[in-house]
Amino acid sequence: MNCNDLGHLAMKMVLSNMHTTFPLVYGLVELALILPVATTTVERAFSAMSIIKIDMRNRMGDDWLNHRMVCYIERDVFVSIEESKIIERF
Repeated sequence: MNCNDLGHLAMKMVLSNMHTTFPLVYGLVELALILPVATTTVERAFSAMSIIKIDMRNRMGDDWLNHRMVCYIERDVFVSIEESKIIERF
């Protein structure tokens, strides 16, 4: 079927309606496709945690750590927010 990689296999399965005939195979193909992204996201989160939670800040609570990690990991989003909006919010 000229499938060079798993992405093409998944597309061919959907186009030929084989994803409903072989749902477990299609599920495995989907999991194989998202595995690199999921692994990278987890590694990035643990890397951020080691940067944020240093010995001096070791007593911070889980909520505060969670908020700081979101801000650190999604810093591209937070750069676009104006400082005046943040000051108004808090």
